[in-house]
Amino acid sequence: MPIEIKKDIYHVGVVDWNIRDFHGYSTYKGTSYNAYLALDDKKALFDTVKKPFCGQLLHNIRKVVDPRSIDYLIVNHVEMDHSGSIPEVIEAIQPEKVFCSTMGKKALEAHFGSQRWPLEVVKSGQEISLGSRTVRFLETRMLHWPDSMFSYIPEEKLLISNDAFGQHWATSETFDDQVALSELMRHAAKYYANILLPYSPLVQKLLATVSESGLEIETIAPDHGIIWRSQPKAILEAYDTWSRQESQAKALIIYDTMWHSTEKMAHAVASGLAEEGVSYKVLSLKHNHRSDVMTEVLDSRALLFGCPTLNNGMLPTMADMLCYLKGLKPANKIATAFGSYGWSGEAVKLITQQLQEMKLDVLEPGLRVQYVPDHEALAQCVELGRQVGRAVKESTP
Repeated sequence: MPIEIKKDIYHVGVVDWNIRDFHGYSTYKGTSYNAYLALDDKKALFDTVKKPFCGQLLHNIRKVVDPRSIDYLIVNHVEMDHSGSIPEVIEAIQPEKVFCSTMGKKALEAHFGSQRWPLEVVKSGQEISLGSRTVRFLETRMLHWPDSMFSYIPEEKLLISNDAFGQHWATSETFDDQVALSELMRHAAKYYANILLPYSPLVQKLLATVSESGLEIETIAPDHGIIWRSQPKAILEAYDTWSRQESQAKALIIYDTMWHSTEKMAHAVASGLAEEGVSYKVLSLKHNHRSDVMTEVLDSRALLFGCPTLNNGMLPTMADMLCYLKGLKPANKIATAFGSYGWSGEAVKLITQQLQEMKLDVLEPGLRVQYVPDHEALAQCVELGRQVGRAVKESTP
């Protein structure tokens, strides 16, 4: 159902309770596809929804106004979870104009072909009038697609931020003051770690631009999840911290095991970290999804990867994790590898090579143990944990 978020501005998006995977990201609590409708002398719809939910979007709009009375469609982002319904929505509302960025026009044409839509390209700083309200556009290229832009309504101090500041979280609540802030920030951190982390330098530039321009932001309305009306400053400050890739004195032991030998090594490494007083988590890849591991990576200073050798390589779960990690470009991390082996033992070397390719601060050569670790081998694992723990303490403010 539509929710009024400001006077005559409505959330008309939909909740997807059932989605559990978002191209490799575990959405275990679903998501939402948010769209917003502003009523003024000119009526404007900001974004649409994923194609299967088009009917629900139009139903929500009809509860507020006749769709045919909408004058403008504003496309902040062309990814299909927000643009999939555009052809049907344009057919239903027959807008005077469809506003998008330069790259947005190219993306719309690439996705939907050369349609006779009334596309109008807008650039950063350009404004349109709705009557008593203004919409100012801010291009946010590669946050996280080339076409992305924000829409800002200064009279309401409202930032419609497409995928930035969002969360994949299906709830019946709409606003940040209706949910537990700790859980909300957890979902927001997961979203940042798994979607926006590679674009952290651009996030820093964007935050600087927002600060320098003096934009007053009272409410942030993203295209996924909860709207920030009570604590927009909290998510802005979090994005500043996350985009600087600042970390805590925390280590992650990320591992998989065949016959428990590498698992024994992982727990011995954890003992060494504990002896140095460093906070740590032990994450089995059999029991933790890659996207939840990435959420922990976001504020961790050290990453220790444990894996046995399989067929002169590594276990598929570890290969998957490293491939995913590499694409998200974490920085400012200490990293090392360890693992058991039977007769060849390439896994530690291969993991180390990948960590080096990611330009992490790699402690070489890693630690290998043949077959089952004995007391002496476990002592070496404890020492590896101590070594990493000391490095964490020396490098964390």
